[in-house]
Parts: sequence; structure tokens; C-alpha cells
Amino acid sequence: MIKIRRVETSSDVKKFIKMMWDIYRGDENWVPPMIMDRKMLMDTKKNPFYKHAETEFFLAEQNGKIVGRIAAIINHTHNEFHDENVGFFGFYECINDKDVSKKLFDEVKVWLKARGVSTMRGPMNPSTNDECGLLIDSFDLPPLVLMTYNPKYYVDLFEAEGLQKLKDLYAYFLDGKTVMSDKLIRVGEAMKKREDLVFRPINMKDFKHEVNLIKEVYNDAWEKNWGFVPMNDEEFDYLAKQMKQIVDPDLVIIAEKKSRPIGFALSLPDINIPLRCNKNGGLLGGIFHLLTKKKQINWVRIITLGVIKEFQRSGAASVLFYETAKRGIAKGYNFGEASWVLEDNMMMNRSAVMLNAKRYKTYRIYEKSF
Repeated sequence: MIKIRRVETSSDVKKFIKMMWDIYRGDENWVPPMIMDRKMLMDTKKNPFYKHAETEFFLAEQNGKIVGRIAAIINHTHNEFHDENVGFFGFYECINDKDVSKKLFDEVKVWLKARGVSTMRGPMNPSTNDECGLLIDSFDLPPLVLMTYNPKYYVDLFEAEGLQKLKDLYAYFLDGKTVMSDKLIRVGEAMKKREDLVFRPINMKDFKHEVNLIKEVYNDAWEKNWGFVPMNDEEFDYLAKQMKQIVDPDLVIIAEKKSRPIGFALSLPDINIPLRCNKNGGLLGGIFHLLTKKKQINWVRIITLGVIKEFQRSGAASVLFYETAKRGIAKGYNFGEASWVLEDNMMMNRSAVMLNAKRYKTYRIYEKSF
């Protein structure tokens, strides 16, 4: 018998997190999360996201064993900003059993219906500002930092539920040996000169001020993007505090025009490379591997890159890609991933092609009305 119950205690939270080890046991591409980070992400009292969202976490049990998990989410900021009335599901993990999966999704539907919502969308963990999307190809490759990973059979379980594609998110592979073409260098330098653009790294000694500058750019530059949800000051500061521990300052690039910030690019070293060795997800083990295996990190992920609306036709976004590639190579990062890019974001997809990037992974957002 399959039983679905709410996560109510600290012990339940631990079971919710640790059941991933059962799902991915023996999968060499899976990167064990740090348990402390997962707890922080789920903490409805301390994570500011939950101040404007309703969330319930559920566990599936069968014969006394945890066999699945899911979260039901109503992001009120999203619904207000996009004038929608949708709910979300996230944090999905499940054994290869359609009955268990159906029970999990049925619980989300009941929960959402009780709150006047008749559409569910996901996966979101818990929003587009966090990890999101279901991997639908390239299951033989490990995920980069803050990207999702899942077994291939999840696609079948989602489709069996009647979930349908809403939007695809692309990940592009960049090779340091081919990214810097003569044309890219020529065009990049010409655009900088023509538009009088200056690109500088973040000043970590004035971190709070820099974060405030980036915050203003972010909420303007991404406003028209599908799925974008503006972050308030508390959310942005919370995320920045977490990022501060792992950023390479040379790869947080601010674009300025006449000393005015007009865009920025954020890339992170792929800390998943050392964290693959942290098999139990412990904090001390994670810190140890990050410190001792730091030199092994030769990948970087371009997480976000954008320019405020007023200058989106200036070519500054393309130059941010160029500057990121140039500085990343100089820092010894041989490979990169640009992710994620919306399938219909023509400007960013063209910029990736300009960098000789190869689209090599696809993540999907699904939706179902009921």
C-alpha cells in the first residue's frame, strides 16, 4: 500500500532529503547535494522565498520505506507579476513506479485545488530563481553547479501523468579551444569601442553596494523573460550571501556605460566537480573536498547574463559573453556551460552560436490543467 504524508518534523525533512541516495545509488553522474544546503532551501521560516509562497512537502511510503517525494507550491509573486493563477510542483523524486508517481501528483492536485488552483507547472525547486526543469536528454553527463539531474525514466513518469511540454531550457557546451575565434575578438572589441562600454569585475570589498547595483540591473533586464519572477531585497541578499562563498570575482562582470551599470554576467566555478566525492552530503566533507580539490575545477557555468531594456540593442549582451569567455580562459577554465537559455530567446541562442557553443542538454518545464 502506498501512503502519502506531509513533511512535519525535522526527521521528516532529513528523510525527504536523504531518499535521493536511494534513487541515485550507483549513478556516477549524480552529484550528492550538501544536506545543509538542502535544508536551507526547504526552510520555510528562514528562506525568504516562502514569505510570498504557500508550500507543502510530501513523502510517499510503501511497506515502511520512503519511495517518493514532491512539493506543492503556490508562488503568489509569480501569479501577481504574470497575472496567472497557477500552482507549481517541485523537489520531485520517485522510484520507477507509475503508481507511486501518480499518488504524488494526485496529492499535489488535491492540495492546489483546495486553494483554488487548477493548473500545475514544474518542476521548480522551488522557483525559476532556483533549480528548475526536468532533464530529458544527455543522461550520461553530470550536472553543473545549480543544475538539475534525474534518471531517464522520470520522463516516462511525467508523460504517464499527462504532463505536457510548456517550455524547453537549453544548456550549451563551450570549449576554450574553439570559443575565441578571430571574428569574436574583432566584433567584441569593436562593439566595446563603438558603444563606449567598460567591463569590470565585482568589487568584493564593497560587496553590499555591488549587490545593490546588480539587483537593479537584474530586475530590469529580465522583466520580460518568460517565467521571470522579480526578487525583493531580502531574497536577493539571501541569494547573494550564498553565492559569495563560491564566486570567482573575475567572473562576475559588470557592464558600464559612462559609469552607469547597464548589465552584468554571473558565472560560477563548477563546484560539483569536487562535490562528486562528497558521497554522504556532509558539511565538513563538502568543505574538505572543495578546499583540497579546488585546482581540479576546470569548468565554469554562465548562470545569468543580461542588459537593461534601454540598452538591449546595443550589443552589450554579446560582449558580456565575449568578456566571460576571455576572462574564463585566462583563469584556467578550459570548458564552460551556458545554462539555462530559453528555447525562444533568440538573442541568447544566437550569442551562444557566436561562441561556437554546442547545444548539448535540454531541460523541460511541464504543465497540466485539471
